[in-house]
Amino acid sequence: MNDEPLATVSASAPRRIVGVAMLTGLGFLLPYLAMQGGQGAFLSLFLIVMGGGAMWLALRMLQATKQSVILTVDGLYDSDGTLIAALDNITRVEKGAFAFKPSNGFTLRTKQAGPRAWRPGMWWRLGKSVGIGGVTPGQHAKTMADILAAFVADKTMVDDIKDRLDQRDPNGQ
Repeated sequence: MNDEPLATVSASAPRRIVGVAMLTGLGFLLPYLAMQGGQGAFLSLFLIVMGGGAMWLALRMLQATKQSVILTVDGLYDSDGTLIAALDNITRVEKGAFAFKPSNGFTLRTKQAGPRAWRPGMWWRLGKSVGIGGVTPGQHAKTMADILAAFVADKTMVDDIKDRLDQRDPNGQ
């Protein structure tokens, strides 16, 4: 595996704080509304369960946004080493205004479906679709999407980059 990063997308601190704070606020607000009374027992229970879900989601987002999405000549990886999508498996990059994609991000279509995975605020994978984005800066995701689109359009470009990386001396020159 060639692990030289070509592009990296990370959550910015303000976006991360706002996203986690919104979910935490919702996690406190829903049970508070349930305790105010005036609604039936079923609705109160539903609000409490949804508040717990929002708190769980805030914790997951807090953990997930510590990671980064890294593009190498082999594919997209999470900074913990999880393969998000292999480069030779990607068929299309969707980044248009009307594409089904995360906020400030893009969607990849792959040849083969991967296992379902979700890192709230960073990326998700469902079937043959992979979404990158959420609480990430839009410009970083746009740069990564443009590089991926160029790789998908010209598969020989990846081989050229791999050859150049292999020919470098150990000092990175």
